[in-house]
Amino acid sequence: MIYQGDSIRVEFVEDGIAELQFAAAGSVNKFDQKTLEEFSQALTKLANTADLRGVIVTSSKPTFIVGADITEFLTLFANVEQTKTWVAKASRVFDQLEDLPVPTVAAVAGFALGGGCEATLACDYRVVDTTAVIGLPEVKLGLIPGFGGTMRLPRIIGPDNALELITTGKNNKPDDALKIGLVDSVVAPEKLRDAALSIVKAAANGELNWKAKRQPKLEPLKANETESTMTFVTAKAMAAAQAGKHYPAPHAAIKAVEDGARFGREEALNAENAAFVGLTQTDACRAQVGIFMADQLVKGKAKKAAKQATKEIKRAAVLGAGIMGGGIAYQSAYKGVPVVMKDIRQDALDLGMKEASKILGKLVERGRMDHKKMGQVLSSITPTLLDDAVKGVDIVVEAVVENPDVKGKVLAQMEDVVDADTIIVSNTSTISIDRLAKNLKDPSRFCGMHFFNPVHKMPLVEVIRGEHTSEETVAAVVAYATRMGKTAIVVNDCPGFLVNRVLFPYLAGFAGMVDEGVDFAGIDKVMERQFGWPMGPAYLSDVVGIDTADHCTVVMADGFPSRMPRDTSSAIAKLAAAERFGQKNGKGFYNYGVDKKGRPAKEKAPEVYDMLGISDKQLEADEIIARCMVPMVNECVRCLEEGIVASAAECDMALLYGLGFPPFRGGPFRYLETVGLENFIALADKYAHLGEMYQVTDGLREMAKSGKSYLAG
Repeated sequence: MIYQGDSIRVEFVEDGIAELQFAAAGSVNKFDQKTLEEFSQALTKLANTADLRGVIVTSSKPTFIVGADITEFLTLFANVEQTKTWVAKASRVFDQLEDLPVPTVAAVAGFALGGGCEATLACDYRVVDTTAVIGLPEVKLGLIPGFGGTMRLPRIIGPDNALELITTGKNNKPDDALKIGLVDSVVAPEKLRDAALSIVKAAANGELNWKAKRQPKLEPLKANETESTMTFVTAKAMAAAQAGKHYPAPHAAIKAVEDGARFGREEALNAENAAFVGLTQTDACRAQVGIFMADQLVKGKAKKAAKQATKEIKRAAVLGAGIMGGGIAYQSAYKGVPVVMKDIRQDALDLGMKEASKILGKLVERGRMDHKKMGQVLSSITPTLLDDAVKGVDIVVEAVVENPDVKGKVLAQMEDVVDADTIIVSNTSTISIDRLAKNLKDPSRFCGMHFFNPVHKMPLVEVIRGEHTSEETVAAVVAYATRMGKTAIVVNDCPGFLVNRVLFPYLAGFAGMVDEGVDFAGIDKVMERQFGWPMGPAYLSDVVGIDTADHCTVVMADGFPSRMPRDTSSAIAKLAAAERFGQKNGKGFYNYGVDKKGRPAKEKAPEVYDMLGISDKQLEADEIIARCMVPMVNECVRCLEEGIVASAAECDMALLYGLGFPPFRGGPFRYLETVGLENFIALADKYAHLGEMYQVTDGLREMAKSGKSYLAG
């Protein structure tokens, strides 16, 4: 044994050939600070080992290395000097691997991401099996590669390909990686180790010129001035178009590659180190790392619930076809759970099947599915007009019209049809689960399962626990949602639940400005371009449906009469009364149609300006943002204080996945903490005269006073 640590062991496996194997105690290998220290120690031992002829780098696990330990990041990055020291030291460990006096070969199975990919780049050769996935996804955390990736990758695959991979965070499957020269060979999993040994022995015997292969990584980037100029100009234009101004990491990556291109390894690494450290101090990085941590929390809870589920969902039913029902049925069937789609009208069933077929057809067009698979998915959806067809299913998803009386009758009827242990859920967006549960004899097997439209694209499912819902029911529904490929977040019952409850104060803040004569298109422009929402509030209202939004104001007013009173003279109510329902009928705040090329298009509707009495009044961008966001954040705080959502992190993820909250802001609580609790309170107090939804809670004031954080722990 040459070296033995907690996460790494090194030993001779053949005459003069050593194996450095990553073998962490947990389920995956990752570069935490302790593992990096062991890596350095192991490489020092190897560099001083007599009779060493070559090294293969492997993993004891089905996956290679998933990257750095992100759980350490937020604490580490809080101290900029500590971060500088850490990244400089850590990146030089990879130099140790690259500087070994013998040929090196990485043998990669499964994921080699971030630092895992960078470890392979420090080797002379890379052989992967057919399960491998290789990439540098750091930009998704608001960062760039920190262990030499921006220096080595351009010198291995060329700057054009390297910049595309680094600035997009794109993962590469084996054949694609081979095509661009990221790997040297692709083999079957059972041949991976032998292939690595064969390559390293060939190099050690002089059959392969490993020194010539290593040398370009130690020198300035080989490209003439014209090529370099074109490469970096193109990359900057692409980053500006795709990432925009809110995401600094892709721009910093380009600068690091460009700054390091003229130099050898040490100076190029210094350029990377400087860019990396700068990014760690940005709000975007803190937000995106926070998202990763919150996502792990949510997925961990879902995994735990799935393990606790005592009932497996093997067959499902959807009540109510049409667009939403068809979407739910498609998602269930696509993920392997056969589904009965029940309605009382044949035309609705036809529409539901058409919706499922349309989604599948697009997958076939894009080459992501063949016609055989499409047929299998469609055949696992059984459209029916008969109640008896629902017998024997494990779960029934009610997705009929958003009317409590209609839903109540349908739920009661189905309870008499299905088995005694069949779970019954309602896909309602606002109606109280406890109210609907009164229609059932056994409310313990009933809860809410709120999908977001379009079902096949939106990742969130709210699982709403009612007063009498059993934990077994919640666990089984979370497991089903997870199997459907969705992120399930469990919330407690209240009008609007979590996402819609906090959305309506946001829309009310918007409507208040419109009622004052402020241009809705100008508000949209600010909330999209400056705050970062994918759609401004007027456009979002049109997409949701003005009639739907208006109906929901009734539900919210019943639940929160003082904070969210219904105003029949508001912009939303007026548009609904005028049957301007938004995208669904081609007219809302905007008019919808197609452009000359047949693509969907929207234009400001001049008639709406007249109808609502909108003038040329403009507000400063900061005021527009405050008047929309203060009510939303306040309502999120209330939901946390009332126990509607279990944690600030889960609230952040719900709005990111359910509403498209700007990722670079990290969610409402991350946004609140970035603004600063004291600063937010001062801002809210400035607008407190506009109504209760602008007034912060006593709990928030106490948090600020005590210096606590909603995201601690």
